[in-house]
Amino acid sequence: MTPKYKRIVLKVSGEALAGQNGFGIDYDTVVAICQSIKKCVDLGVEIGIVVGGGNFWRGRSSGKMDRTRADHMGMLATVINSLALADALEALDVPARVQTAISMPAIAEPYIRNRAVRHFEKGRVVIFGCGTGNPFFSTDTTAALRAAEVDADIIFKATMVDGVYDKDPHKYPDAKRFDEISFSDVLTRKLSVMDMTAASLCRDNKMPILVFSLADPDNIYRAVCGENIGTVVSETV
Repeated sequence: MTPKYKRIVLKVSGEALAGQNGFGIDYDTVVAICQSIKKCVDLGVEIGIVVGGGNFWRGRSSGKMDRTRADHMGMLATVINSLALADALEALDVPARVQTAISMPAIAEPYIRNRAVRHFEKGRVVIFGCGTGNPFFSTDTTAALRAAEVDADIIFKATMVDGVYDKDPHKYPDAKRFDEISFSDVLTRKLSVMDMTAASLCRDNKMPILVFSLADPDNIYRAVCGENIGTVVSETV
């Protein structure tokens, strides 16, 4: 099998790691995701992962906490998830490195772009923790930034929805799924693909996104192989 992409950045929500529990980490779910990633690595695909922290912390949900401090707590939650992914990958004999945007040398490497690229070239999966290292930026924006920095071919956004719809498919049975859509349409119509900052960054850097469901973790492998799943967001539509 010849993969369609050489280097990808995979964006995984923290909630996806919780499985059916809704909170924390379900290790069997993490392993299932990592087994699909291993199949991609075995094809020679270079993979960076950006993971959210929503399975532990959803920001200042009460609206009373200082936004900067709440975002810092969310960054720490992404490190917990990054370490869980690294552990599961290594248990599958896939070499992995965690790089964090906030220095914590006893736990992980600092994020250095050239070092991350070198890890890719050596066949290692690189997991990017702590978001961008700055408050007020989402992990979607982190995925867009890291993908541009490391010259990825595409961002895989693995969600619990099987693509981009014209309206919420959980609320509207007649919601229409797009096979392809442009960033301009996403921004104009305010569709729930990723936050506007991330979408704008992808558009400006001509970085396509493939949005697909992680309900079946093997969709990561199918997407790498070029199967027609999910929705492609790009400026060439």
